[in-house]
Amino acid sequence: MSLKSWVLVLMIWGGVVVPGLSRAADEVLVNLAIKDHRFIPDRLEVPAKTKIILVIRNEDAEPEEFDSPALRREKIVFPGRETRLVLGRLDPGDYGFVGEYHEATAKGVIIAR
Repeated sequence: MSLKSWVLVLMIWGGVVVPGLSRAADEVLVNLAIKDHRFIPDRLEVPAKTKIILVIRNEDAEPEEFDSPALRREKIVFPGRETRLVLGRLDPGDYGFVGEYHEATAKGVIIAR
């Protein structure tokens, strides 16, 4: 088998990851940035009953903590770093979140439909 064929087989077998697009039919990557003590975007619409992986990138010079009691998730994101949170399969509804260190400005919602 040629090198091209092996690469193609490995890509199909391992799944090709393209940021912002689903990796599998039941799994979706969603990007969220922290900039100027705000979440961008502050409103995320995701498919319900689909495994959601939230990729959070902190573009600020200070750490921030993603905090969502509705999702039962907390995660500190250090400056210039990226982290992933597996949210699982969400039921339809609204799930609020805040930046615990800057609650006055860092607010958002995930809407599962």
